[in-house]
Amino acid sequence: MSAGHDHSHSHGHHHHDHAPKLDHLNSAFILGIILNSVFVIIEVIAGLTTHSLSLLTDAGHNLSDVASLALALLAFKLTKVSANRQYTYGYKRSTIIVSFFNAVILFVAVGFIVYEAIMRFMNPEIVSGGTMAWVAFIGIAINAFTAWLFVKDKDSDLNVKGAYLHMAVDAIVSFGVVVSGIIIYFTKLYWIDSVVSVIIAIVILRGTWSLLKDSLRLEMDGVPKEMDLEKIKSELMKGKGVVDVHHMHVWALSTTENALTAHLVIKPEAIAEFDNIKHDLRHRLEHLDINHSTFEPEFADEKCKQPECL
Repeated sequence: MSAGHDHSHSHGHHHHDHAPKLDHLNSAFILGIILNSVFVIIEVIAGLTTHSLSLLTDAGHNLSDVASLALALLAFKLTKVSANRQYTYGYKRSTIIVSFFNAVILFVAVGFIVYEAIMRFMNPEIVSGGTMAWVAFIGIAINAFTAWLFVKDKDSDLNVKGAYLHMAVDAIVSFGVVVSGIIIYFTKLYWIDSVVSVIIAIVILRGTWSLLKDSLRLEMDGVPKEMDLEKIKSELMKGKGVVDVHHMHVWALSTTENALTAHLVIKPEAIAEFDNIKHDLRHRLEHLDINHSTFEPEFADEKCKQPECL
């Protein structure tokens, strides 16, 4: 005899909410959007004035960062929207969609940068190295400050990590443009502008690849990379009367919340205490960053009939 699924998420007086609270980042996102929007305008004007591909491509990249910050902020807002009949978990998953979309945007931007660099390398244009260096120096300050806004919470959420990586990489890229501007100013080797653009593209790719993989994994309901299934199963086995765990699934509801379902094989004499067992196990799982859990109990002398268990 198998009991029905238990979907309660209440914890009574044992409730501990371990999902990261990131409300304080709203102002960080807004400030980052404003600062980088202003810098994009400065870079576009300077890039067109000096004919610098490095500045224009970096401006395009910074524009994608502004879009990324705006989308991430929107996703955080959507997580606060209450669940409804159509979306029973609310809009939490929007944070995963946004992180994946941001990674795709960056890859498209890289393709454009490389194409323009190749075209410019074959037909180099005279650029003002001095102006390049000064504008890029401003970029170092803005990007480094924006990265600092997210550094404390970068390991708490994939979108925050993405924002931090974008800004940190941009600071490095801006430093590269400063160096190339100085070289061009003294040597008049204008092809350096195209070379730096390609280097920028490579740096962006390296910083974006892990973001793409992690967001795609969550998009496909894969196990979040920080989750250790053996450790989770071991923790579930500590439950009173639990003799086995199978048909276990772990996935992400959002970039900050994870869920689990599992079949728990319970000793017949312990089945009456299942309410206490599930509350204890949920408490244990919360310390492993699993915020929503659903258990189906089975008797130890019963064979699971579901295909996944055979």
